[in-house]
Amino acid sequence: MVISQYRSRRSSTGSLYRDFRKKKQYESGTEPTLTGIGATSRKVLRVMGGNKKANLMQAEFVNAFDKKTKKCIKAKIMTVKANPANPNYIRRNIITKGCTVGTDKGDVRVTSRPGQDGTVNGYLI
Repeated sequence: MVISQYRSRRSSTGSLYRDFRKKKQYESGTEPTLTGIGATSRKVLRVMGGNKKANLMQAEFVNAFDKKTKKCIKAKIMTVKANPANPNYIRRNIITKGCTVGTDKGDVRVTSRPGQDGTVNGYLI
């Protein structure tokens, strides 16, 4: 079944809205990409306007910016330490924007959106 981002069929009182047109393709959505830890793999999707979006399915490395030396380093992801989006994501090692990952170079806060951008960027804490 299609995931729709159109308004709900029910009003706030619980009554049904009447359909006045069919579903449109631009109102369709996708399931969330839950980026895990493992060998890097991407899935490229066609989106609005014929553009491409790279969903990162699994990530092995993070591009970490070191504020002291002003340089970027490539660090291997070990585990997810904190995730304000959902506490269950910590146990499942799911990477989202704002989560803290433990790497071989230290803890890194993720600033990119892995499920949308296709890369994991962050800065050393």
